[in-house]
Amino acid sequence: MYEREDHYWWFVARRELALKLLRRCHGKILDVGCGTGALMSALPAESFGVDFSPEALRHCAKRGLRRVTLADAENLPLLSESVSGVVTLDTLEHVADDRAAISEIHRVLAPGGHLVLNVPAFRWLWGPHDIALHHHRRYTKGEVLALLESAGFHVDLLSYSVFFLFPLVVGVRLLDRLLQRDARVRLPEVGTAMNRVLIWLMRIEGALLQKIPLPVGSSVVAVARK
Repeated sequence: MYEREDHYWWFVARRELALKLLRRCHGKILDVGCGTGALMSALPAESFGVDFSPEALRHCAKRGLRRVTLADAENLPLLSESVSGVVTLDTLEHVADDRAAISEIHRVLAPGGHLVLNVPAFRWLWGPHDIALHHHRRYTKGEVLALLESAGFHVDLLSYSVFFLFPLVVGVRLLDRLLQRDARVRLPEVGTAMNRVLIWLMRIEGALLQKIPLPVGSSVVAVARK
């Protein structure tokens, strides 16, 4: 992740979209599941990150990030109503109790604060990639909506993403099953030119989903307000 998230299309597109969706948040932002810190590096200086992986935090230190700590999403080490925004990208699927995590995020958000989240979509896309990454689940839009509303959030935006590439994702997952591939993370290699094309395509998709919800995709994106 540390070696790829600064340039690989998937990480770049996901980060760019999250930053656009966070534009209404000013002040301290909490990154839940900050990983190796690429998104944290683009957030306001007073922002804070948590991750349950010591290895991820060591890579954050390589970026010069100091406002990060070891913690899990179900027990956030922040005061109630202490942040103006929360971002959590592909994290909730790793959490055993996602309802507890969403309640904690709601607790630390100030009134009127926003949550931006991204999670993998559709249980029927479950495959070796999910097993290797220790996922507990994949989500539908309806499940994300129910989860957010159960914690007291008002949902401002809810859409699937990775829409244009969805047929390719489905094809890869079907091939995984057919070949009975072992459980490991696979990031397909793409050349520099194709990487740029994919980033451009995802930028178009990101702009589109902010206007109209996309009907399918391999991820669910949401913006919710306390």
